[in-house]
Amino acid sequence: MIAPRRFLPSINALLAFEAVARLGSATQAAQELSLTQSAISRQLKTLEEQLNVPLLDRQGRQLILTDAGASYVLQVRDVLNRLAQASISARTNPMAGALNLAILPGFGMHWLAPRLRDFAQAHPEVTVNLSTRLHPFAFQNTAFDAAIHFGKEDWPGVGYLHLMPETVVPVCAPELLDAPLEDARAILSYPLLHLDTRPRGWARWLAALGVTEEPPSGMMFDQFSTMAQAAVHGLGVALLPTFSADPYLRDGQLVLASTQTTQSIGNYYLVWPEERAETAALRSFKSWLAGQADRIL
Repeated sequence: MIAPRRFLPSINALLAFEAVARLGSATQAAQELSLTQSAISRQLKTLEEQLNVPLLDRQGRQLILTDAGASYVLQVRDVLNRLAQASISARTNPMAGALNLAILPGFGMHWLAPRLRDFAQAHPEVTVNLSTRLHPFAFQNTAFDAAIHFGKEDWPGVGYLHLMPETVVPVCAPELLDAPLEDARAILSYPLLHLDTRPRGWARWLAALGVTEEPPSGMMFDQFSTMAQAAVHGLGVALLPTFSADPYLRDGQLVLASTQTTQSIGNYYLVWPEERAETAALRSFKSWLAGQADRIL
C-alpha cells in the first residue's frame, strides 16, 4: 500500500534538497539543476512545511543540515537512486534487472557461488550482485533485494524460502589426530575453534550427542573461511558446515575429528522484504533457487 500523499514530497523538492545537502549552497544546487536560486528556495520551503521538520539551518550563505536533515537525506538518496535504476531497467528491458543479494560468506562461497553459473545461463537478463552481511538488517535502509539468512524464521517483515538445514562436522589438521574420535566427549581435550555468530555451536553439537560438559573457550573467528584456515594450520578443531568442510576434506588439508555428525539447530533461507513489490529478477532467482534446494532435500 502506498503511503498517503501528504507524506510523498515531489521529486523536484527531493532533488533540490539532495543537491543543497550535498553542495551546501542553494546557488550551486540551482546551477546543477538548471533552476533559479529562488526556485530552489521555494522547493526547500515546501518540503520543510510538508514534513513540518526543519531540514536545513541557514548560516550566512551556507545551508547546513540539521540532525533530522542529515538522517533524511540518506534515505532520499537511496530512494532517488532506486527510482533511477528501476526506470533505466524498465526502459531497456522490463524482464531484466539487477538483483542485489546479501550473503553469508561461507554459504555464498561454497554453496551458492558454484551454482550461480547455472542461473546466469538460464537468466542472462539478470545481473546478481553479491555483498556480505553477517547479521539481519533493515531492508528499507539498504539497496538489497534479498538476503541469505541462517537460523530460524525470526527476521521481521520478510518472506521466507527454505533452502536446507545445516549439517556440521568437526574437522582438524591431519597431524592433530591419528583417527576420528569415537567418543564425542574426548574432543574436549583438544583446542576448539569458535565462530562469533555461533557462540554456542560446540555446546549444541556436544549436547546433541549427550555430552553436558561446557566446551572450553578458544580462538574466535568471524567467518568459516578464516576458521577453516586456522584448523588447516593445526590451531585446533573447527566445527564447519559440510559445504565448507568438503573441499578441505577432499584435498586432505583437513580430516574428520569425530565419527559423529549432527544437524545444526538452524536452517538456511532466502528472505526478501514483504513491503516491496517483487521484481522480475527476484521472481526468477527465487524460482531457480527453489529448484536447487529441492535437489538436496
